[in-house]
Amino acid sequence: MAGDSRFPDVDTDGSEKNEETEIVVNVGGVRQVFYGDNLNQYPETRLAELINCLSGGYDSIFSLCDDYDPGKREFYFDRDPDAFKCIIDVYYFGEIHMKKGICPICFKNEMEFWKVDLKFLDDCCKTHLSEKKEELEEIARRVQLILDDLGIDASESRWKRCQKYIWKFLEKPESSYPARVIAVLSFLFILISSVVMCVGTIPDLQVVDAEGNRMEHPTLDSIETACIGWFTIEYVLRLISSPNKLHFALSFMNIVDVLAILPFYVSLTLTHLGAKLMELSNVQQAVQALRIMRIARIFKLARHSSGLQTLTYALKRSFKELGLLLMYLAVGIFVFSALGYTMEQSHPETLFKSIPQSFWWAIITMTTVGYGDIYPKTTLGKLNAAISFLCGVIAIALPIHPIINNFVRYYNKQRVLETAAKHELELMELNSAEGKAANSKSELEILAREGKEDPFHSSRLKVSHSDTFIHLLSEEKHYRTRLQSCK
Repeated sequence: MAGDSRFPDVDTDGSEKNEETEIVVNVGGVRQVFYGDNLNQYPETRLAELINCLSGGYDSIFSLCDDYDPGKREFYFDRDPDAFKCIIDVYYFGEIHMKKGICPICFKNEMEFWKVDLKFLDDCCKTHLSEKKEELEEIARRVQLILDDLGIDASESRWKRCQKYIWKFLEKPESSYPARVIAVLSFLFILISSVVMCVGTIPDLQVVDAEGNRMEHPTLDSIETACIGWFTIEYVLRLISSPNKLHFALSFMNIVDVLAILPFYVSLTLTHLGAKLMELSNVQQAVQALRIMRIARIFKLARHSSGLQTLTYALKRSFKELGLLLMYLAVGIFVFSALGYTMEQSHPETLFKSIPQSFWWAIITMTTVGYGDIYPKTTLGKLNAAISFLCGVIAIALPIHPIINNFVRYYNKQRVLETAAKHELELMELNSAEGKAANSKSELEILAREGKEDPFHSSRLKVSHSDTFIHLLSEEKHYRTRLQSCK
């Protein structure tokens, strides 16, 4: 290639100074002119290597670019021109900003191609890149979970396969119709137990025991026992089938499950055995305190409600906004309660006996509740109340918008991730079908050349959904999916 007439006058002696060298780079049809003094600021980058490779012959040149025109000293690259325009900012400004609309993962790959370190990427763009990486990792995790659920490992023991089946049956309602039925039943048991807990406090539905104390109706008590039995069996089965039992036991939702079950058994133990160890009145007080803990079971609904899970996540991401809200309210409560106490001292029938007592008035005023148990009676006190009311409305309204944005963003993100995981599986299935069809075609061509007939050629060419999808799980993937190409 070095003797080809298309490539005359390559600078083989290196006589031209790099600082005065001018090169033209054509990236995807976009031409850019660079000078050596700019490019040599970062000699480890690909563009700087282009200057130094001019003295190394055509082998050195074509190891860095796709094509080269020696007459124009123009290097050709089949890369993304939009990303390239952003990357070359490092030679002029010392930092890189990623334009809106460019895929962060693809932009990272472009930076790696041009050998520009990620440390030059601005912090705001690094945040966007890290978010996209987390999304891809989440998609990969979901796809892997689906593949693990569909895959069957023949080397596993029968007990291990049984554990996986129970775990999928109880934890993944979308895996099968019976699993969906179990999830609905669990949801109904939670609702029934919560309703029974509330209805049991109605005096007309309570009965009086031998000592004259009111207690829950025996029918409601039986329903409560049945619900607790369901919760207990469900928790024990999930614990036994859990792949990571320590992580399972320390999970927040599983701790809630324990708190919903434990009071029943502790109360039962205290009722039958506690009377021998302590006074009956103390036992009854302990049982009543434990029965209040039954309200924890309402949080079990979050396991079956994606909306509650999304709300929980939005509140977690909004700690800063919630902290600002509490700070604003705390400052306002302190200021307006002190002013209210001072202004109301001149009235003979004042209800503001002290500043700490005025805190309650400030709280119910700024939060627009206004019970009316304490109120100002002087003109200045009423003016102070009006100002505190307006300030409370403003303080509460300010952080609401970011919290709503976090909720909507997370909800939409979960929908996108779920759709992306499904599309990823569909693409893997399609690639598998194409690969099997290509293999079948090549086998038929070989048989045709050998003069043989394939008695099953028609069945091999018919690739159905059920014939390819499961086989894909146990075979190595020789095709790049969209997820892999982004990575």
